[in-house]
Amino acid sequence: MDRPQFLLGVLAASAAAAAPAPAAGPPAATREDVAVANRVLAHEGVVDGFGHVSVRDPADASRYWLARSMAPALVTAADVLTYDLESTPLDANGATSYLERFIHGAIYKARPDVQSIVHAHTPAVIPFGVSSVPLRAVFHMGAFLGSDGIPVFEIRDTGGSATDLLVSSNALGDALARTLGGANVALMRGHGMVAVAGSIPEAVFRAYYTAQDAQLEGEALRMGSVKFLTADEARHATQTQTSLVARSWELWKRAVSH
Repeated sequence: MDRPQFLLGVLAASAAAAAPAPAAGPPAATREDVAVANRVLAHEGVVDGFGHVSVRDPADASRYWLARSMAPALVTAADVLTYDLESTPLDANGATSYLERFIHGAIYKARPDVQSIVHAHTPAVIPFGVSSVPLRAVFHMGAFLGSDGIPVFEIRDTGGSATDLLVSSNALGDALARTLGGANVALMRGHGMVAVAGSIPEAVFRAYYTAQDAQLEGEALRMGSVKFLTADEARHATQTQTSLVARSWELWKRAVSH
């Protein structure tokens, strides 16, 4: 190697050593995170004895983790099962699965960007799924809802007029995923909501603040006309929220740790 090549090699090595390490992404989810998320949602009143949260298996995108059928407040890491994207349990060992596990598998199939999903029956959101009034962002913490109104899943379009309103098959799950499209949240007429995100903390954050936004919008509508967030406000506030999710998650986790 001649001297110029040697010097170029030294400079390249020095530059590589001086370059900052790539920013680390969020840590891989664990089964304990799924259990904690269930307990957080229960503690914050987003779910009660029903509802659930899942996460895509960090080691295999064709699988996801979801608790066995039980009240969210009681979930532990040992209760978390593995499912394929057809929502078939792979390690149940006799444990009962949620009837609506198909919500999760169908959305993970349709949305490769989604890493975590919350399904809840929070009362505050129900009026917006059964009326002509759209649920829209009314304050900055609900910015991820956007300015145009979130989609509403009508189960009758797929299941007919005599279902029990539960998404209890892959066909109904696929229909819900189509309604959700690229949105962050979808309502389910006469039933509840589904919130999706890129991580467990963000999914919990979105489910919680969807309920908060619904309550505030309902109160504001009773007072008169409402100033909703504009599309630009919603977009910028959603970007800001990325740095706020971890703060809320740590607070909520502490509340269920004692």
